[in-house]
Amino acid sequence: MHTAIHLLVQTLVGFGTLVIAYYLVINAYYLGIHVLALFELDDDVHESKWTPPFRDFASPFYPGIGVVVPAYNEAATIVESIQSMLSLNYPELEIVVVNDGSTDETLERLRENFDLEAVSADIPVDIPAEEIYGVYRSTTYEELLVVDKANGGKSDALNAGIWLTGMPLFCAVDSDTIIDRDALLQLVKPFLERPETAVASGGVIRVANSCTIEDGIVKSVSLPKTGLPGLQVMEYLRAFYSGRLGLNRIKGLILISGAFGLFQTGAVREIGGYRHDTITEDFDIVVRLHRYLVDEGREYTVDFVPEPVAWTEVPATRRVLGRQRRRWYRGMVETVVTNRQMLFNPKYGRVGTVVFPFFVAAEMFGPLIEGIGYIVLPLAWYFDILNGGFFLIFFFLTTGLGVFLSWFGVFSEVWSFNRYDSPWQILRLLWYGILENFGYRQWKTVIAWQGLVEYLRGVDSWGAMERTGFNTSDE
Repeated sequence: MHTAIHLLVQTLVGFGTLVIAYYLVINAYYLGIHVLALFELDDDVHESKWTPPFRDFASPFYPGIGVVVPAYNEAATIVESIQSMLSLNYPELEIVVVNDGSTDETLERLRENFDLEAVSADIPVDIPAEEIYGVYRSTTYEELLVVDKANGGKSDALNAGIWLTGMPLFCAVDSDTIIDRDALLQLVKPFLERPETAVASGGVIRVANSCTIEDGIVKSVSLPKTGLPGLQVMEYLRAFYSGRLGLNRIKGLILISGAFGLFQTGAVREIGGYRHDTITEDFDIVVRLHRYLVDEGREYTVDFVPEPVAWTEVPATRRVLGRQRRRWYRGMVETVVTNRQMLFNPKYGRVGTVVFPFFVAAEMFGPLIEGIGYIVLPLAWYFDILNGGFFLIFFFLTTGLGVFLSWFGVFSEVWSFNRYDSPWQILRLLWYGILENFGYRQWKTVIAWQGLVEYLRGVDSWGAMERTGFNTSDE
């Protein structure tokens, strides 16, 4: 009996020590990425002041862009979203809306508002997508193409658009997204500077909830008035203005948001388009591009551009948000497992030896270990097995530094492009930075464990994202 108790004590002490050491390393990595992000942001802010994106609007060197919009049951937001895309400033643009077998009025809304008529289109026989029922073009807006097809999921819909557009670049955009008018002129910058090597670039996603949107344009920016959307504002600021900027600084960007990314059409076709058996196609496609281009021995770049912005409606209820985050976690695990050969593999440079391993440690295992820590360490302290200092250090390394890194994101926002410009909004952002680490962060560890269980059980459902539509109060 005494031997078993002694073994339990040793195990708990070892676990506590391991968790603390783990989070020391993870937070040192995060802090380093955030500091690198400041240098990258400083360069971008200074450059944006001297090179307005519209100066060469008439330049013949801008490559054509096909904006591919997969839409499944998006009747609530599809018209405003397409209006936003039709108002984009870009010389050569095609909007390709792919109705992925919607069961609501998505296609009817498109017909009513954009005067669609059927056109004959050469549909490639090898297109990796479900059956295409028809192709339509707007008689009002010649650049608007609508593809009606059998339901096959988001990846399938994206593939249909990619294979039907004739543009050398395509922009993958969610149908609940509003894009700033000059965003494509900014997002295409890496392809103008490095036309031989640029294969992908991503912009910033911001929360549209509570913003005033008219005719597909964000007229005024407001913070959401309810808790969950506000906490997600904080998450998005930290992820884009700290995480992805820092990774961009070391040429290690492995994730471009599926709601707003620009890709070389030919390169994505070469790897067979988006995979049908993944539920986080945005993460998967970028990792596969890294892997394929390195295996082919081709020089390439994947970039993050912090100025172009797209606005998206985020979940306002815990039920819908939990469903979304479980799906994200399952997809992340699936992508990591599929591309595990890249881990610690020097063949893939910094991505294989540093970025991918730390991503797995922080984003995949981090929430799981943290969740166990919240249960085991307080119990061990309560039964006088571990010193209370263990839990205090653990709490500081997770929650305390979490607040600091969130405030780091707010500082980056204020210092740079500053869409939330009133002192009251900044104070609310700082409050959200505290609030998300007391309750919301712990809830996300539970969601991660649920996502892992779903992955192990083979759950592959997408889950419906319920929309209220833009300009709807979330009070």
